Amino acid sequence: MTTTMDLATLQALKPSEYQEAAGGYRATSDMASTAKDAVQNQISAGIRNQLKGDTADAALRELKELGKNFHYVQTECALASTALNGFAFDMAAAKRKLEAAIEDAKAAGCTVGADGSVSFPAGGKEVDGKVPEGGTVSPGTSKTDPTSSAIERQAVNMHPNPNFGKAVGFANRIGDALQEATEADAKWAPKLRALKADDDLVVTNRDWTDVKSDTDGVVKGADAYARSLPKPPKDGDPELVAHWWKGLTDEQKSAYISMHPDSLGAMDGLPATVRDEANRVVLAESRGTYQDKLDAWLKKEPDRYAPYISPVTGREVKGAQIETEEWKEWNKKKQELEGRIRGMDAIQSRFDRTGTDNLPEAYLLGFDPEGKGHDGKVIIANGNPDTADHTGIYVPGTGTLLQDIEKDMGRGEILWHETHRYAQGQKVSTITWFDYDAPLQAKPFEKGGGLFPEAMSDEWAAKGGPGLSHFLDGAREAHRMESGNTNLGHTTLMGHSYGTTLIGDAAKSRTWPEGALPVDDVIAVGSPGMQAEHAADLGIPKGHMWAEAGGGNDSAVRIGGKYVAGLGDNWTIPTDPEFGSNIMESDAEDHGAFWDEGSTSLRNQALVMAGQYDKVTLE
Repeated sequence: MTTTMDLATLQALKPSEYQEAAGGYRATSDMASTAKDAVQNQISAGIRNQLKGDTADAALRELKELGKNFHYVQTECALASTALNGFAFDMAAAKRKLEAAIEDAKAAGCTVGADGSVSFPAGGKEVDGKVPEGGTVSPGTSKTDPTSSAIERQAVNMHPNPNFGKAVGFANRIGDALQEATEADAKWAPKLRALKADDDLVVTNRDWTDVKSDTDGVVKGADAYARSLPKPPKDGDPELVAHWWKGLTDEQKSAYISMHPDSLGAMDGLPATVRDEANRVVLAESRGTYQDKLDAWLKKEPDRYAPYISPVTGREVKGAQIETEEWKEWNKKKQELEGRIRGMDAIQSRFDRTGTDNLPEAYLLGFDPEGKGHDGKVIIANGNPDTADHTGIYVPGTGTLLQDIEKDMGRGEILWHETHRYAQGQKVSTITWFDYDAPLQAKPFEKGGGLFPEAMSDEWAAKGGPGLSHFLDGAREAHRMESGNTNLGHTTLMGHSYGTTLIGDAAKSRTWPEGALPVDDVIAVGSPGMQAEHAADLGIPKGHMWAEAGGGNDSAVRIGGKYVAGLGDNWTIPTDPEFGSNIMESDAEDHGAFWDEGSTSLRNQALVMAGQYDKVTLE
């Protein structure tokens, strides 16, 4: 049983000292963040860009581990800061209640003893010629059950001295404050003790699993502290979110990031640096969690083979075996876990390539290992979009999954290099945006599908379109906050295949007074249709809609979308003259070749993204 905190201890306690300690941990977290960025984006990037060989590779391996250590210190110290602020908040509340009770007792002529007891003076009507004597009430707590409360009221009403009832109230308030402080101390002590790293220099997946557990504990404990923080806009309006964040103090920002990295990382309108910081924590925690899941699942492998029983004779066929259904289900789950881990490792690999061939810092603007529809979610930028002069956003199409995201992230990198080449020294950012449940099959009976593949339906684009629209609004607000109203930059939105259909639905999802999508140019690559007959129907200004077609199976995609799936209004797709696109020259030999290095199709995309319209070659 926990011993109740005594009066002197609570009176002597100074919540401000814990707030100062929280500030120290926050400062340490900030220093670790700065050190991590320096290691990953300056020192390591410089080595990758300038040095080659075994020595350079060995140095990069050591620096990678050092960066992990700094990231871990950054995250845990931020949690410790929030935990200390939560403890200080709880203790300050208890102390205010204690001080108010003592002051009220003094004002009523009572005195409070060192043990929290309340002495009351003589008072009331004379009984047998004498004024009822005073006395002392021991500290208690307010009665919560009806019976105890009724008994206490009866005792107060029967007592001849009215000061007795006042003293009981004061004693209960003092006892409540001491009990509240005791509970806060008991709640926070183990949570703070848990924020302790292993006594080694290696940050493992298990360490990040522990971080997730630590975060959950701090969030649960800091409920009262969290309620005191300014709340984010309920509807998630990007403009309101941007202003809300700007109005927070450093302490409040740190608290939100440490307690709710998943929510902050998904919040459109926040700075790219903030979303990246939050999502890197989510990525590290998820990587640890899924590794633990895989390790546990591998231990449950059932027998793979069983004797084959002939359906004709009903007897075992000697020497013949068949895979069991139990093993097939186990293996399916194993491959799913391995796929998600592979996708997460691909994101980390992108971080580790910063500096290679001048590749800029990556910003993880969105991450969820499950995402919408169990496909995962990855939004990653090459270069900071909030400060870029030119931003290109690439939306992938059918079959996109977290486990295979490396291909689509790679296209974003290729686009950055090519656009940077034509940007005339201006800053460039390219974003791979995958935050929708993409259709899985493009062909009949593909990947376990039926006669009618999922890509024939607009359903997936209609569901995902509003999310893309919201993200674009958030990107515009984040850029406005960082670069000012006079420099909104130049933004190009590009979709590939079914991704173009989603762009069309994103445009159609907007209502008054939102207006058109907040982009300057739209590029449709290998499009099966954008759910519109004309570019103007999507609010795209004349001259700013661009399209590319390829050979081989790209023709099947476009013809199938146009005549079979009906993804274009009135059988019209972006590469048809009547749609209103600038049809760019393309030498792509098939549906996936638009980003081949040195290709005309890639060069034309980059020229549009760099705003070099006069250099684009058209059909």
